[in-house]
Amino acid sequence: MSSQPVPPPTRRDSQKRRQSAATKNSISVERTVKKLRLSKALTIPEETTVSEACRRMAARRVNAVLLTDSNALLSGIVTDKDVAVRVIGEGLKPEEIAVSKIMTPSPIFVSSDSLAIEALQKMVQGKFRHLPVVENGEVIAMLDITRCLYDAISRMEKAVEQGNAIATSAEGIDRNSGSKGSQGFMETLRERMFKPSLSNLVAENSNVAIVSSSDTVSVAAKMMRDLQVDSVVTVTGNKILGILTSKDVLLRVVAQNLSPELTLVEKVMSPNPECVTVETTILDALHLMHDGKFLHLPVLGKDGTVAACLDVLQITHAAIAMVESSSGAGLNGMSNTMMQKFWDSALALESPRDYDTQSEKSFSPHHSLGPGNSFSFKFEDHKGFLHRFSCGTENLNELLSAVMQRNASYSDHRHPQLLYKDDEGDNVLLAADGDLIAAVNSARLQGKKVLRLHLDFSGCDQELPSETSVSAKRSGGVPLHFGLLAGAVVLTSIGVLVYLKRSQL
Repeated sequence: MSSQPVPPPTRRDSQKRRQSAATKNSISVERTVKKLRLSKALTIPEETTVSEACRRMAARRVNAVLLTDSNALLSGIVTDKDVAVRVIGEGLKPEEIAVSKIMTPSPIFVSSDSLAIEALQKMVQGKFRHLPVVENGEVIAMLDITRCLYDAISRMEKAVEQGNAIATSAEGIDRNSGSKGSQGFMETLRERMFKPSLSNLVAENSNVAIVSSSDTVSVAAKMMRDLQVDSVVTVTGNKILGILTSKDVLLRVVAQNLSPELTLVEKVMSPNPECVTVETTILDALHLMHDGKFLHLPVLGKDGTVAACLDVLQITHAAIAMVESSSGAGLNGMSNTMMQKFWDSALALESPRDYDTQSEKSFSPHHSLGPGNSFSFKFEDHKGFLHRFSCGTENLNELLSAVMQRNASYSDHRHPQLLYKDDEGDNVLLAADGDLIAAVNSARLQGKKVLRLHLDFSGCDQELPSETSVSAKRSGGVPLHFGLLAGAVVLTSIGVLVYLKRSQL
């Protein structure tokens, strides 16, 4: 029996093989940690005091700081929860204790050329939020598992909305799952990962710290410590009046040099926080927290009372755990699970335009990011005209002068307060040179080409300081009206002397 001749490969077969090889190469080469959304990292010496560390963290708007030893090697990490629980909750003085005393030592880290899936797996296995990224022995950035997950979800949803096929993954999903293409894959994910409600998490995280709004921050921090949580709520009846988180303790109390023993919760809490119910889905909760730019979410039970107060890390890991358990594999078998297919699919897609883009610049706190020492600024004057200009990034007075030159017709020599909107949507005041440097660095990390300024003239009667006025203050000069009065007195004295002299003659 003669065998059938094998037909020669067609042009289409060759094209498919080339596409398959290119896809495999792109998976192995491109999907490193740099493909993920990196966050700015703040690094300080481990002998720094807690109070100074909090001021630095507040200036950079971060809730975690990396510590280095005397050899400039990574030695630990401190978060806002450490400050609230291990310092304020223990009654310690932030200005008297070094961050090395409260740090988590020897944190796990990854190199910048590590595979993204390996970095994500480390965060999932360790159930921690932050992962330092190191390049050539220097810490260059920080990974945040919550941002990585939300970024991945957004990519997938955007692909489904646009009808794009998800590269390499749709074919890899088990055929018995009924998934076909990106739409089917996303629907499968919704069923396994996001459709379950928060009721599953509430049962496991039922510790709710409730304090009175008239309690001090010190009392609130001790309750966080005792219940092992990082937030407290104030209620009246079934109504939630406010929420105080460990980040609030760091930014609004310690960084502002306020006394935790004297500061009342109502003075620094966030009033009327957004709330959800136990029927809210995990996906809706993640969207709500991302859009609202908050990290904690009070959950109301069916009777309207507070059933739990979940943070974004708990919701993130719960979503991942549900997929892992439903796929029939433990974390050690992650490479064969639905979760890896999800990460692979998301990483194959383009990053959404409205999210941070990763930066390969060094994130050293002692150097400005990006080329040069100038940046573009934009503001709207009182007539509604937009002004765009370039200015230095290290001198606030220089920026004020540039603004006033373009806004000279507004109110004589009065100068405004300058504010900008940070990455959390808050209006932040530029009060010192360091604030300006931090604002520009934050804008560059977000991929912005221009920083929009907001001018506030309300209650501002000050004049822009000049070199003359500054010199006068430094040399002990007196205000102008006092100088005129003194001159008049001198002239009068001279006149009296001349009169007396003539009288004697």
